[in-house]
Amino acid sequence: MSIDNGPRPNAFDIESATKENTDYRAVVWSGKYLQVTLMSIPVGSSVGLEKHPETDQFLRIDAGRGRVKMGPAEDDLSFQEDVSDGWSIQVPAGTWHDVVNTGDEPLQLYTVYAPVHHAAGIVQETKDDADRDEEAGVDEPPAWSVEPEQGEPDQHA
Repeated sequence: MSIDNGPRPNAFDIESATKENTDYRAVVWSGKYLQVTLMSIPVGSSVGLEKHPETDQFLRIDAGRGRVKMGPAEDDLSFQEDVSDGWSIQVPAGTWHDVVNTGDEPLQLYTVYAPVHHAAGIVQETKDDADRDEEAGVDEPPAWSVEPEQGEPDQHA
C-alpha cells in the first residue's frame, strides 16, 4: 500500500492497493486541495450515512457490490443506484449519502475528497475506530491543506 507522503508528487497502482486494502479507511495521499483514501466495507455494512457541507467526493468501486443512496436530507435519499466494480459515484458537497455493501464479499473502493477531509496517513481498521478518531479530534486535515472557512460541520446519522 502507498504511504501518504504529504503534498509531494506520488504515483501508485490504485486498483491493486484498493483491492488489497482490508482497513475500513486508509489515507494514502494528502495534497493541498484533495485527498485519496482506500476503503473496505464488510458484507452487510456501510460507509455510514453522512453529509459533508464543504466537501465534494468521488468514489470508485474496484471490487464487490453495493447500493449508493443520496439525497437532500437523511430521511430523503431519493437517489439510489446499485453499483459494482468499475462504477464511480459523485457526491456533491452538502448531500446526505451512504454506500451499503449488498454483496457477499468486502466492498473495495477508493474515495477522493476535495478539499482534504482526514488526517494525513491515518489508518482506521474499523468504522468504530474512524468514529472514535473523529469524536476525539484525532482525524483532522493536516496544516498544509487549504480548508474552507468554518461553516456547517459534517453530520452523521
